[in-house]
Amino acid sequence: MAKSCTLLFGTVLVVLLLLVSPIACSRKLAKPTNKHRPRHKPAAVRARSNHTATPSVSDAYGSGGWLSAGATYYGAPDGDGSDGGACGYQTAVGQRPFSSMIAAGSPSLFKEGKGCGACYEVKCDSNAACSGKPATVVITDECPGGVCLAEAAHFDMSGTSMGAMAKPGMADRLRASGILKVQYKRVPCKYSGVNIAFRVDQGSNPFYFEVLVEFEDGDGDLSAVDLMEAGCGTWTPMVQNWGALWRYNSNSGKALSAPFSLRLTSDSGKVLVASNVIPASWKAGGTYRSLVNYYP
Repeated sequence: MAKSCTLLFGTVLVVLLLLVSPIACSRKLAKPTNKHRPRHKPAAVRARSNHTATPSVSDAYGSGGWLSAGATYYGAPDGDGSDGGACGYQTAVGQRPFSSMIAAGSPSLFKEGKGCGACYEVKCDSNAACSGKPATVVITDECPGGVCLAEAAHFDMSGTSMGAMAKPGMADRLRASGILKVQYKRVPCKYSGVNIAFRVDQGSNPFYFEVLVEFEDGDGDLSAVDLMEAGCGTWTPMVQNWGALWRYNSNSGKALSAPFSLRLTSDSGKVLVASNVIPASWKAGGTYRSLVNYYP
């Protein structure tokens, strides 16, 4: 009789533990790692001054106000600036919808990767080659030192985006001008006809999932990403690994249960859910296009 009671008590205890701590939905998130993050080489231009304050780049968002910054360019004169970048977009920077209109941002713009995907209008009137008309660029890389620390904000632009600020036929002259004084303001990203895409990192496996999020309309950048496993019913925060890559891992000894739904929170707090966007048959290296974006 005593043995039967002991067995019954043990069974009840296990059931209670499972109810309190559902193994299928509990994930231990390790610390971020930057071991795969590419290193940006700032433009080889001598810095002329040191900044003493960092502006709030969101102050001008939607207000119509312009802030002052410096600008240089890197890479080929008509190129996309980078073959990878600290946001992890890789060759997408030279393809639609980015179309080489990108920039590496100083720390105040890059924001340790949380600024990846944000859009800015940049214009100049400090050089005879400047048209005064703004060019819209996306932050896809970081410029962490050198000339990019000479002012509170700095855009190390692709050759293509730098040339887009020039008068007709004067793009090369503008690119040869060294450090430019520019004005900038944050603007909504607009990717007409393009939905948010999720590119699964090559290092992902049944117990570890890492994904690059790209082409978000509106704010363009994300403050949080949550994942829901199949049959779980609850959202679990993912961890920003580096740039625009977010990760989620299982330390329970059980494989993650797909399909996955992903919940995105933009910089201004707007929430968007891509339901079952990562299929049960997902593959490392695969790209999965959602049916949603922040703008209709």
